[in-house]
Amino acid sequence: MYGSLAVSGWDISTTDGMNEMGLVANMLWLVESEYPPFDKGGHTIGMAISLWAQYVLDNFATVAEAVESLKQESFAVISDFIPGTDKFTTVHLSISDATGDNAILEYIQGKLIIHHDPSYVVMTNDPTYEQQLAIAKYWDNVPGKTFLPGSVSAPDRFVRASFFIHAIPQTDNTRVAVAGVFSVIRNVSVPYGFEIEGFPNLSTTRWRAVADQKNLVYYFETALTPNTFWVDLKKFDLSETGSVMKLDLSNNKTYAGEASQEFSNAKPFKFIGL
Repeated sequence: MYGSLAVSGWDISTTDGMNEMGLVANMLWLVESEYPPFDKGGHTIGMAISLWAQYVLDNFATVAEAVESLKQESFAVISDFIPGTDKFTTVHLSISDATGDNAILEYIQGKLIIHHDPSYVVMTNDPTYEQQLAIAKYWDNVPGKTFLPGSVSAPDRFVRASFFIHAIPQTDNTRVAVAGVFSVIRNVSVPYGFEIEGFPNLSTTRWRAVADQKNLVYYFETALTPNTFWVDLKKFDLSETGSVMKLDLSNNKTYAGEASQEFSNAKPFKFIGL
């Protein structure tokens, strides 16, 4: 069991995070997701989708370990509507580790599909990852310095991110690397306030995160605050005897610099269940 820093959505789920071994999990909307049927009275164990990312952070140190376990499908991921809305939760999950390994996990037509390769460094919302890779292959023949698609659609954002993430300086200078990755994420973000009813994959980018997996530092910014802050996981007791702590981001609270001292003891939030 590993300790982690997690980003919670509505205090009912984990959407992003990094554990003490440098394993990172991120969920994004994928309209095409279709989860397996589940019978509460049956023999298959069910796991609420709110727990999916946190389960990975809690149990694995590397992508290879996670893939080997998850492909056994010892449980079924079960989804539901976001409380108080008519939006049924349909997401896919990306995981990466400190060695540079990556995997994308999707449920398509009720089956778990795992794309596992260190070269899979970009994921946006839709379409399915197999189709995203096909789109990227097409755009490989178009010089990115000459032309890139510029809309807010997920395929266009995938193409731009795929080009820029390799075009920025590939450096071991942490400050430059973090700035470069943030600049790519901002380039492919959906402008604040923009959304199309019925297309949750085209809604506002509300937060951005960059994980320094080797130094265990997590950088974060929300769309409604004017600056970026970061958290050094090494400053926390992430053992089983450590305390649950929370950094409150409600009401547009603003933090600057390394913010570990701003965390306070808190009760664990309750994951929304089956």
